[in-house]
Amino acid sequence: MVIVIDFAGRPIRVRDLEAAIKEANIFRRRYDEDPRFAALDKRLRAYWEDFYQKLIALT
Repeated sequence: MVIVIDFAGRPIRVRDLEAAIKEANIFRRRYDEDPRFAALDKRLRAYWEDFYQKLIALT
C-alpha cells in the first residue's frame, strides 16, 4: 500500500497502483458535455491530472 497526497492535501491510500493509474487516467479525460459544468470540469480534470502524474511518478 502507498499513500499519495492529493491536490487538496489529503492522504489517499492506494492498494493497487496499476488499477489506480488506469482509473485516474479515465477520470482525467472525462468531462460533461453541458457547458454549464465547464468550471467544475476544469477543477476535476486538474485534480485527476495531478493525481495521475503522482501515481505515474511511483512506477
